[in-house]
Amino acid sequence: MEDMNTQLNNMNQNNNDDKENKKKGRVKRAVKRGTGIAICAVLAGGLAAGAYEGVNRLTGWNERDVVAATKEDNKAELLQTKSDKDSSGSKEESSSDSGTEAKGSLDVSDIAEEAMKFVVSITTKSVEEVQNYYGYFGFGNGFTTQQEVEGSGSGIIVGKNDDELLIATNYHVIEGADNVSVTCVDGEVYEASVKGYDADRDLAVVSVALDDISDDTMDAITIAPIGSSDDLKIGEQVIAIGNALGYGQSVTTGIVSAKNRQLDDNGQAEEDSDGVNLIQTDAAINPGNSGGALLNMDGEVVGINSAKLASTEVEGMGYAIAISDVSDILEDLMNETPRDIVENHGVLSITGSSVSEEGQAYGIPEGVFVRDVTKDGAADKAGIKANNVITEFDGKRVRSIESLIELLQYYEPGEEVEVTLQVMDGDGYKEKTVTVTLDEDTSEDTDDSEDSQDSSDEESILRDWENGNEDSMDYEEFFGMW
Repeated sequence: MEDMNTQLNNMNQNNNDDKENKKKGRVKRAVKRGTGIAICAVLAGGLAAGAYEGVNRLTGWNERDVVAATKEDNKAELLQTKSDKDSSGSKEESSSDSGTEAKGSLDVSDIAEEAMKFVVSITTKSVEEVQNYYGYFGFGNGFTTQQEVEGSGSGIIVGKNDDELLIATNYHVIEGADNVSVTCVDGEVYEASVKGYDADRDLAVVSVALDDISDDTMDAITIAPIGSSDDLKIGEQVIAIGNALGYGQSVTTGIVSAKNRQLDDNGQAEEDSDGVNLIQTDAAINPGNSGGALLNMDGEVVGINSAKLASTEVEGMGYAIAISDVSDILEDLMNETPRDIVENHGVLSITGSSVSEEGQAYGIPEGVFVRDVTKDGAADKAGIKANNVITEFDGKRVRSIESLIELLQYYEPGEEVEVTLQVMDGDGYKEKTVTVTLDEDTSEDTDDSEDSQDSSDEESILRDWENGNEDSMDYEEFFGMW
């Protein structure tokens, strides 16, 4: 009997233990479900509220591998992010079940918030001659006056050295400007100097002295992370930020419509051009956006907004310079010596004219055709002769007499400058580089009639050539065969 009672007691105890264990299991499962709901609520709340720190931790914004901008001997370099390619050059496979890799993990608003810190507005002022038409209405002969013209564009903070903050933009934004100023994200405006430019690739770098920048502004701005335009895919989403119409920074979005586009000087597609590669996008790029940033969905700069194809027949075609193709050029420009326009600049002591398209068609290199060299002048002493063609000045491409004159504005008399020439050699031209010590400008402004004479001389020479007068002195003089 005692054995039976003992067994019954044991059975009751086991039943109680089972009930208690089941109860504990239900409590644990309830706690686990509650904890999961709480975590989801925190994540969703963080995203919905736009809590930036939460987004940073979720997306790894602050945890990206970023190559620091090193400064060897105060040399500025671009802040480039590491590629997600392995050592063999192929992309790492995604660990997701679908086998696809998510491209970009940030929201447009998050990217814009960060990008505003390294995109600036650029304002330029220049003096231009304007025709006064008063005389054309019977009141005198008319005259030209000078007036100040203001322009606007955008820029990207791409680096700094011990003395300067460095900002990349388009050359056409600062072309011919007498004064350049930049406006940072906090609204503060600072005077800038042109540090270097490449007119052929429509690139320029301007600098602002660090001593002029307030501590508050330095806290508000950042240096742009540079991505890879080579890794962009057609259809990938991109974001354009810039000073549209001069109204201040604005944001537009679109996709990559095409890659590796080239345009000629008139904005027309030219597939065989040797110009810089452009990214075509349908993100709105308007006047004032030039020089601003085209960003991927990781918030990295992949392009410098450059142009919009304006036509009543075209919709949504904007272009940005592919950043991977020009990163080396930008770094060179970042480390050039900044120059200001010199009131009494140096001269080469030559007379010359632009080589026209007709001249180029007959094999004359693009540049400045030297018509005459002043005896014992700067060019003469350096070995420049009549009929040479100047193609580069201090490492910058010279396309016309106007571009050469613009370059000279930044150089003092007495400065030594390397000038690249094309010299007639047999049936073609060979390159020659000379060092010129610039003369002081003692002449008056060249009369417009001289430019007209240059043009007419060239047309006459070409006309003689086309008429079969190959043996004429004009032909030989023009083509440098003496």
